Amino acid sequence: MAIGPAPRLIVSDIDGTFINSADRVPPRVRDAIHKATAQGMHFALATGRPFRWLQPVLEQIAARPVCVTSNGAVIYDCAADEVLTAAEISPELMEEVYHTAQEIFAPYGGVSIAAEYAGYSVRQDPTELFVAADNYAHTWADSQFISKPTEQVWQKPAVKFLLRNPAMSANQMYELLAEHIDSRRAHVTYSIDAGLLEVAAPGVNKAAGLEFLANHLGVAAADVIAFGDMPNDIEMLRWAGRGVAVENAHPAVRQAADMVTGSNDDAGIAQIIERWL
Repeated sequence: MAIGPAPRLIVSDIDGTFINSADRVPPRVRDAIHKATAQGMHFALATGRPFRWLQPVLEQIAARPVCVTSNGAVIYDCAADEVLTAAEISPELMEEVYHTAQEIFAPYGGVSIAAEYAGYSVRQDPTELFVAADNYAHTWADSQFISKPTEQVWQKPAVKFLLRNPAMSANQMYELLAEHIDSRRAHVTYSIDAGLLEVAAPGVNKAAGLEFLANHLGVAAADVIAFGDMPNDIEMLRWAGRGVAVENAHPAVRQAADMVTGSNDDAGIAQIIERWL
């Protein structure tokens, strides 16, 4: 695919794409984003992270864009500290998904669960925004949360419902469960290799979130370039006028992308953006 004219909106996944293996934004990427925005291009991040986890990245690039967070469930204006929209999964559906997953994964030790709530501000107590079952095995050591009995995790609507099995990979879990979840009722994806699946309301993914953001900015899909590395990026890469996988991307992501650039450790994003600077 030819690189084409400069985009009006540059969108990137964070982990494994925008930041390197040391969780830092490469200087070359930072400089490319600064120059692109100075030329009038919009920039945004599209991530599986909740918006309260954006700050460590944003402070490295001195930008406060509107971002797609929680895999598209929440659109957050970083400058205004405002949630523009949030799509939630119902307690009834979370309970149903849990019982389906528990039955399927019973031979592998079952699953433990957690729920992420939309929230409204980065100033909120983080323990109000994440609740996990007592037996939940966290993938992030510094997570701030409240533990509750399993049946209390789905007591109110959430933007993301998490299914965890540390003995399996996320891909193994997905291959077993996805076909048993009606996509008209819930969306299942994953963003890390560890045994963690992320469940959201039907139709909620990064592409839907990016479409909302593009409309908010008055930008057509054809004028968007998106970068990603994991299966939760696939819909976004397909929706954007140009979808780019980094070299370290999951094979399915590389296949879905229009082109492949360098890895996140080699400032792959900058290698593309610099062509318009």
